Amino acid sequence: MIGARAVVALALAVVAGPAPAAAGPLPVVTTTSDLAALVRTVGGDRVAVSSLAPPLQDPHGVEIKPAHIARLRQAALLVRVGLDHEPWLARALATAGAPAPAGPRDLDASRTIPLLQTETPRLLSDRAAPHLHGLGNPHYWLDPENARPITAAVADALSRLVPADRTHFERRRRSFLDRLDAGLARWRAALQPYRGTRVVAVHDTWPYFAARFGLVVVATVEPAPGVPPSPAAIGALVERMRAAGIGIVLAEPYADPSLVRRLTEATGARAVTLVPSVGGDSAAADYLALFDLAVERLASALGPR
Repeated sequence: MIGARAVVALALAVVAGPAPAAAGPLPVVTTTSDLAALVRTVGGDRVAVSSLAPPLQDPHGVEIKPAHIARLRQAALLVRVGLDHEPWLARALATAGAPAPAGPRDLDASRTIPLLQTETPRLLSDRAAPHLHGLGNPHYWLDPENARPITAAVADALSRLVPADRTHFERRRRSFLDRLDAGLARWRAALQPYRGTRVVAVHDTWPYFAARFGLVVVATVEPAPGVPPSPAAIGALVERMRAAGIGIVLAEPYADPSLVRRLTEATGARAVTLVPSVGGDSAAADYLALFDLAVERLASALGPR
């Protein structure tokens, strides 16, 4: 486990400037609802958190609106996924026009994480693929163990901004980690019978989740993140799935339903819609509930027909 001091030394790029006065909840902007949920878990009523990306939208293609710019201008802390997950963020920050030393503190949570797929070559151009996962797979929050270093970095970042509340932030984080440990035991037990199961994913969203719970993602439907497959590629994947007896297709709520249906009808596999972000389903209202829902749906699909 990464210690809190080491995490923050790696993670927190502090833009010089005066800390905001603690006259009310600290304004925090995150790029995703998952990070917002973790910041809210640590900060409680001492923070006012908003997410730039809605949970049911492809987070790589957020349309920047005036409300986003206003939130960035008012924020004391920005927490981002990092890597190439937010190709729209640089433009939003430039439009907000809050350069150092007046800009918000900027926490790149990816710098706390042992990343997967850092050596995966991405040869397509930016025009062909909206994002390439060229720096490592950015969906690291879908391994619940990664909530430990993320919340450590968040707690320290908030404490730097409001030192008087450090005990409050640390106490809330410890309470969350107790609940996380209980959740991990529950999720591992539910998926233990299915360790080693081979699955296909529509988008390359699930390697961290799969590694944590013993699933094997043998192929992704998209040839590169955000790029739809050709008819020939779909045909080859169908034959591969039939030959290997692969019976599960993991899909996000915004996956192309006709593509998912074609795969399942041609192979007899079951489609499992897994919500990748907090708030993407009414049953995934917080970070731990996100995994309760995913594990429940997977266990149901992997169980006896």
